[in-house]
Amino acid sequence: MTIFIAIYITLLGLTLGSFFNVVGLRIPAGESLLHPPSKCPKCGTRLTPLDLIPVLSYLLSGGKCRHCGTRVSPVYPLGEAVTGLLFLVMYLKFGLTLEGVTGLLLVSLAVIITVSDLRYMLIPDKVLLFFTPVFLVLVLFVPEARLWDHLLGALSGGGVLLLLALFGGMGMGDVKLFALLGWIIGWPNVIVAFFMACALGASVGGILQVLGRVERKQPVPFGPFLALGAILSLLFGPDIIGAYLSFIG
Repeated sequence: MTIFIAIYITLLGLTLGSFFNVVGLRIPAGESLLHPPSKCPKCGTRLTPLDLIPVLSYLLSGGKCRHCGTRVSPVYPLGEAVTGLLFLVMYLKFGLTLEGVTGLLLVSLAVIITVSDLRYMLIPDKVLLFFTPVFLVLVLFVPEARLWDHLLGALSGGGVLLLLALFGGMGMGDVKLFALLGWIIGWPNVIVAFFMACALGASVGGILQVLGRVERKQPVPFGPFLALGAILSLLFGPDIIGAYLSFIG
């Protein structure tokens, strides 16, 4: 039974990943999620169900529009594949529990804001406002969740980035996002998430500079790294903290 549930969760992630791409691209642009239907941005041809199969449509078409041959951005199938994979990981880690649901929703939020931040350098308030009340309530019902730890996670996460924002090193979207992420993963996991986000952001930014993709001091979206740091911390935070304490002890 477990393997069938795992397959279902993965397929669900792949399918929702396609929708999350649409949300991340349309919400910041002030567009409807329903109209107009998905179409090729080059030739304007409306996409059929055959064009909308997560990942598979991209592979079968060779990464091109079937109608005009224009190359399709790999961001679309990548978002779908990552969502499916992370949904599977959350299920394998937490099972069908409230913690598992929290993990799936965290992945959903992460994918949407990643698409948005990479495309527009923006983390939409509408997205955060949609997820915030869900997480506020959900965390309260997670077994063994300590309210103080989650509150401290939100205050410390948002507070640290607010200080950086005051000195011009961070956007307010990142501040609000990390406050929410801090509430989700709690204290002290938020510390792990912050340092992992900084390490990943610095590494990727350095690589992009070496490759000539970004210039020195050019802003790089930080939201995706905050989200990834939170996901990794939710999955492995206690293990990382325990290993660190054992090392210094």
